[in-house]
Amino acid sequence: MQNPSARPSRFPLVFELLIWALYVGLYKYAFYLGEAARLHRPARTDLFPYPQLILFAVVASVYVLPYYRWMLPALLRRRRYGLLVLVSLPYLWWGAKLNILLTALLFAPLAAPPVLTDFYQQYVQLGLGQLFYRSTLNAGLAFTDLLAFSCVGFVRVSFEQEARRRQIEQDHAALQLEQLKAQLQPHFLLNTLNGIYGLSLAGSPDTPRFILLLSELMRYVLYDSGKLYVALREEVAFLESYFELEQRRYPGASIRFVSNGTELAGLQVPPLLLLPLVENSFKHGRHHFSDDTQVTATLTATPENLHFVIENDMLPAPPPNAPRRSGGIGLQNIRHRLALYYPNTHTLHLADQAGRYRAELTVPLRSKDRP
Repeated sequence: MQNPSARPSRFPLVFELLIWALYVGLYKYAFYLGEAARLHRPARTDLFPYPQLILFAVVASVYVLPYYRWMLPALLRRRRYGLLVLVSLPYLWWGAKLNILLTALLFAPLAAPPVLTDFYQQYVQLGLGQLFYRSTLNAGLAFTDLLAFSCVGFVRVSFEQEARRRQIEQDHAALQLEQLKAQLQPHFLLNTLNGIYGLSLAGSPDTPRFILLLSELMRYVLYDSGKLYVALREEVAFLESYFELEQRRYPGASIRFVSNGTELAGLQVPPLLLLPLVENSFKHGRHHFSDDTQVTATLTATPENLHFVIENDMLPAPPPNAPRRSGGIGLQNIRHRLALYYPNTHTLHLADQAGRYRAELTVPLRSKDRP
């Protein structure tokens, strides 16, 4: 089941670019500019004197890419926190030294303006002199590199784990839906075949029409219920055929289904969503034993919501010692499906009063143009 919220977040990439722009492009540039100003003070009117130092700061920071892109995430995923500390500190310590030396060697022949030549040569000499000593060039910058880019790595890993957790939940929900659909289909077929059996015993002339309706219903159940969503008009046509089928089974009862707003184009619903409520009314309705009974249903659709109400006259309460009939999977099915399709956005009210049973459901409608 596709969920927009399950799409990968762009925040880790945006956060990473902000660190490079603000920390490297501004903070480290200002640091190197201060170092260069000790040798050649720029004119006060320059807003960004020596802009080449921005590129210098970026290149001098590329050594952190393997750290926060691969090493830190790999060790965090394996929960090797001690090894992460043991590996990170030496890597950043020597990586900062070697990277700044190589960057100074690269930029020395390209100094623009020429006054930066002294700045680059200074870093080359310091780098060569301190590369194999315990001290490091600009230890403060190496420490801030560790803090800034560790945050980037942690953000990337945390969002990856959250995306993985959501994907697992999504796959689990899809599996549950498939199981519920597989459970619903034989349940529907069993109930309908019982009706055909009764008509055949009575020799009813409506049996051929009943079989044709059942064929159309089963075609919808077998082929369209495998979809995640179907057009609302298709679902309504299925319910109309179902109500006609039940009216032919019980011609003396008043069985009515009214729909409004289903002509709105593009509206979609999960297939067979309302069938458990309809089956429940027909299974437990008093029309099995009396003609003076009713089963009425109303479906109203707007561009935002679907409102469905179905009522039926109830059977009399069974004696206390009567054996319990098996079943009851229909209402459990719809509750599970509603929780998966519409978590915290649907309302389902079931009530019985004065011999009438009422089920009322409201769900948000999905449009092809508005997921």
